[in-house]
Amino acid sequence: MMEKHVFKVKGNWEGGLLGVGAIEADDWETVISTPKQLAGVGNGANPEELLIAAAANCYLATFGAILSNRKIDFSQIEMTSEGIVSKEEKKLTFEKIIHKPVVTVSNLDEEEKIKQLAERAEKACFISQTLKGNVEVTVEPVLKLNE
Repeated sequence: MMEKHVFKVKGNWEGGLLGVGAIEADDWETVISTPKQLAGVGNGANPEELLIAAAANCYLATFGAILSNRKIDFSQIEMTSEGIVSKEEKKLTFEKIIHKPVVTVSNLDEEEKIKQLAERAEKACFISQTLKGNVEVTVEPVLKLNE
């Protein structure tokens, strides 16, 4: 039997391209605007950052679950994710998202396995699968020893 889940986000916007607004869900709220990089006001989260954040959130949760399921001893995953957007004349194209996870471990015995699992997490992530064919998503993992 197929399950369906509904996720709702409410929003408002005041003004034109240089306006501001807000979006919210059950457990969070944020100010939104257009990005400075694209001649916007840069007063809050922008659509580009929110897309990257969705991909990062999904990736981190998926990678954490995979590491736990494989009984990999890690204390945390920190990550920077970058999004590459190109502009040709007036057309914007979201080309690529690059996840750069840093996994803190107690030893480097399973370094290659963890790097393979980092790649697997991207392929298993629901948001990455949703973007596939439209936006390239890559992973550049680094392991760090507990201090």
